[in-house]
Amino acid sequence: MPDHVVGVDVGTRGVRAGLFDTRGGLRGRAEVPISVRRDGADIFEQSSQEIWQAVCSAVRSAVVKSGVETSSVRGIGFDATCSLVARAVDNSPVAVGPEGDDRWDTILWMDHRAKSEAEEVAALIELAEAADVCSPEMQVPKAMWLKRRLPESWARIGHLFDLVDFLTWQASGSLARSHCALACKWLYRSDVPPSWRHDLLARLGLDDLLERGRLPESGVPAGTDLGPLTAAAAEELGLATACRVGAGLIDAYAGALGSFGGRASRGEAAGRAVLIAGTSNCLMLLTPKRWTIPGLWGPYFGAVLPDFWVVEGGQSAAGALLDHIVRAHAAGGPPTLQTHEAIQSRIVDLCAREGPDMAADIVVLPDFHGNRTPFAAPRARGTIVGMTLDESFDGLCRLYWRAAIGLALGIRQILDAIEKAGPTVKTMHLVGGHVANPLLCRLYADVTGRKIETSSAPDCTLLGAAMTGAAAAGLFKTPAEAALAMEHPSSGCYEPDATDPYRRDYRIFSALQTQVSALDEV
Repeated sequence: MPDHVVGVDVGTRGVRAGLFDTRGGLRGRAEVPISVRRDGADIFEQSSQEIWQAVCSAVRSAVVKSGVETSSVRGIGFDATCSLVARAVDNSPVAVGPEGDDRWDTILWMDHRAKSEAEEVAALIELAEAADVCSPEMQVPKAMWLKRRLPESWARIGHLFDLVDFLTWQASGSLARSHCALACKWLYRSDVPPSWRHDLLARLGLDDLLERGRLPESGVPAGTDLGPLTAAAAEELGLATACRVGAGLIDAYAGALGSFGGRASRGEAAGRAVLIAGTSNCLMLLTPKRWTIPGLWGPYFGAVLPDFWVVEGGQSAAGALLDHIVRAHAAGGPPTLQTHEAIQSRIVDLCAREGPDMAADIVVLPDFHGNRTPFAAPRARGTIVGMTLDESFDGLCRLYWRAAIGLALGIRQILDAIEKAGPTVKTMHLVGGHVANPLLCRLYADVTGRKIETSSAPDCTLLGAAMTGAAAAGLFKTPAEAALAMEHPSSGCYEPDATDPYRRDYRIFSALQTQVSALDEV
């Protein structure tokens, strides 16, 4: 009987599960939505209990759709957003909001309540140890906020988890923590001992962080075998207890493994980056050389593959920004898939009629949820210049188009920051929801001046999660071997327009940033 593995991807608003064979073929897939509690512009919370229930439902459905015997599912791997889960010693949820509702025990990755705390952390980090940036999307500032603002909740906490580690704990009972999550979100040094900077944590008022959160002194690499499913988890997931659980990855990093792990393992990483484009945008370099690039996150050693450093840039709101544009415009409404498709179809018509300079008098700085990189400015705000009283559907399409251009210009700016530091990027491997949008694929190529490649894999992030499960099950020795065996070839290529048609837009974009900075000074 052929062997199979399951990959689980927990995104911002939904859980996806996929059942794969050992060649990377997707045999069954299911998706279950999850809710987000929002309060204003900065507070975003979730329920870890609801997330786990959605995971179980999605896995069961994917297995049923695949038609395979559950006994053939040898391993399961997880990836998830870098959200912070607070649980008591007895595994009951602990409220992370001032309302005290224990249902909401998870601070979503895009929650920006801890901006002040992130600034404190950044001020203490030494350049010799890490980049001089810290985002409110990371876990240490969020933990600081909880301890300072919700001392009653802090006193009840017996576990603090990155969401992916919560999932592997629920599945296996193991308290091991992902090397990826610790290195990228917890001020944990993965390359030299001691990994934890206890002196820095003490200065931040978090001398009790490891004890309070039951955080180990060291993490484990992705794909490490954490043991079999517990009897309870096996029943909930509809799998056998013999199924092994692999240490997981942050979702974007799973996308990098699923789309690019094979190439990197073959020594083909030079000149290439991975762009995981969806609710947010993450741009990653995987390189055997350590690069510290001002304004970007990292470098993180071994966060995806052993012996590789990762440098990460990105935008906190990408697809989320386009959703916001649709929701806020008079001609918009709920940002459904059908609405986005209708807008994009009309944009194609308008561009064909009016040329590539369509709506060029509108300029959008896309930092509606802060600037993640290259300015590391979570307090930055979005800017729109050139608006009129136009409330028509075409008016919405013009604004949407220019917002999409603004997002691509932001990626170009991150690439410029990377290349100024040394590495060159000629090709970007595009992963995520934007792959299904030829308009955005073309825009990323033409605006950045880089070739865009897409994978034939139906879901690279799910595939990356499955690779960690395959390694845990012993089907492959490491996730790198799994990536070589399960990778999919490229399916699409977008060559950039050699005339650089957006160079004027880039100059205007940069000039507007300068003007906004000057206004901020005033």
